[in-house]
Amino acid sequence: MTDTLTIALAQMNPTVGALDANLDLLRRARAEGAAAGADVVVTTELAVAGYPPEDLVLKGAFQDGVEAAVRALATETGDGGPALVIGAPWRVDGRLYNAALVLDGGAIAATVLKHHLPNYGVFDEIRVFSAGPLPEPVMVRGVAMGLMVCEDMWFPDVAAGLAEGGAEMLVVPNGSPYEADKLDERLTHARARVAETGLPLVYVNQVGGQDELVFDGGSFVVAADGAVRARMADWESGLTATRWTRAGAGWTCAEGPLAPVAEPLESIYRALVTGIRDYVGKNRFPGVLIGMSGGIDSALSAAVAVDALGPDRVHCVMMPSPYTSQASLDDAADAAGLLGVRLDSIGIEPAMRAFDAMLRDQFTGRNADTTEENVQARSRGITLMALSNKFGYMVLSTGNKSEMSVGYATLYGDMCGGYNVLKDVYKTTVFALARWRNGHRPAGALGPAGPVVPEAIITKPPTAELKPNQTDQDTLPPYDVLDDILHGLIEDEMSRTEIAARGHDPETVQRVWRLLDLAEYKRRQAPPGVKITRRAFGRDRRYPITNAFKG
Repeated sequence: MTDTLTIALAQMNPTVGALDANLDLLRRARAEGAAAGADVVVTTELAVAGYPPEDLVLKGAFQDGVEAAVRALATETGDGGPALVIGAPWRVDGRLYNAALVLDGGAIAATVLKHHLPNYGVFDEIRVFSAGPLPEPVMVRGVAMGLMVCEDMWFPDVAAGLAEGGAEMLVVPNGSPYEADKLDERLTHARARVAETGLPLVYVNQVGGQDELVFDGGSFVVAADGAVRARMADWESGLTATRWTRAGAGWTCAEGPLAPVAEPLESIYRALVTGIRDYVGKNRFPGVLIGMSGGIDSALSAAVAVDALGPDRVHCVMMPSPYTSQASLDDAADAAGLLGVRLDSIGIEPAMRAFDAMLRDQFTGRNADTTEENVQARSRGITLMALSNKFGYMVLSTGNKSEMSVGYATLYGDMCGGYNVLKDVYKTTVFALARWRNGHRPAGALGPAGPVVPEAIITKPPTAELKPNQTDQDTLPPYDVLDDILHGLIEDEMSRTEIAARGHDPETVQRVWRLLDLAEYKRRQAPPGVKITRRAFGRDRRYPITNAFKG
């Protein structure tokens, strides 16, 4: 029986489908763990396949590739180095499971199958995996470990069964996506399992971006008394070795590094940086194109992109019309100057005249309206997509959640793009993030220190500049009012009556509700974007387009 143990927590950023690259990450983590004296290296959920693999995991060829990769890696553990706990989709008796595997001594030493499969929000694991039985403890380097794969920590039955079966500690490989304020929820569940069982708990979460999802890391160890004994940094890959000793019948973890918890605006900003960095990098785009307007959304999107990719990989384009003010031209130039990015100017007036001539006979007898405004937005979209096709840079659209909610965006115009970094960010939060970034340069940022969004952009009234003297508030309520109503409708699923009872004008609530409903068809055609809330548009919130319900 061993009385000491070193467990290394490997906080990794795998890529879905990149089996060879993910295997190299696991090898490097094991080698780094060995150098730190680790007996066991614990990695993240489905690290071999990348998480979440969605329907890719149903391909027989992919399952074969995963199995071959795992068996190859297992043979390498016969070298006397650390045992390795990995996550992989795994076939047992013809059924596919989300599994944690212990590789040691040159073989697959143990297999634990995930019992609770999440089926809410962005999760639909029941679609692709079978649920495993309640797991039993497995022996790892002489210690009975209770392995719980991610969601299994959220319920008391798995931990209780492991404790009753003789587990000496709980070990939780995770792929837990970021949401604002989610750390408290994770820690609450972890402490609940510790209190119920009297066992310490090791929680290892992945980092990085996968399509809309971003993973914030923040791996930790909770002692049997509920104290956090080690915590890894948010948003950073890395490995932390934790030292354990047997004290009587239980295990005690020596105090390790305790990385600070990022404050809310920093976490949101770094989530956006992580999302665009990995979407561009993992999909091998050389950089991004951004249509600059002189407004705050495009300015903040450019700042996030520069922090993620560096100024040399961000190309900004101003596309003025006859309605574009000199102030907007100046503000866009100032923003580009602060960030050190290339800014070109391509006027769209020739395109406006061409479309006017093309459509004149069809539009005879009809007054100008939003049709002509949308032609401007679509001319800009065509311009950006032409540049994207020619030079290979991905178009980054810049609409925020407030606009996407109420349809204040033009299909095939400002909604053009491969990704939208602000898709789940309300307008009031856009302003707050711009001010935060002007005062802070987050860790790992490739952009400059100091202000990156001109103060004039932050303080001026938002406008689409598609007609003379236009502002957003000509069409929408003030953004603080709009965002509060939208939060009630979207995140909280409140009724219009409940929202009005909080002090909002009932007619305004009714109008916002109706706009939200009508814009569903637009949102279905919008590019993906970073998820930071519990109800991001997409898989989190699946409303029908054809919807006659009026309640």
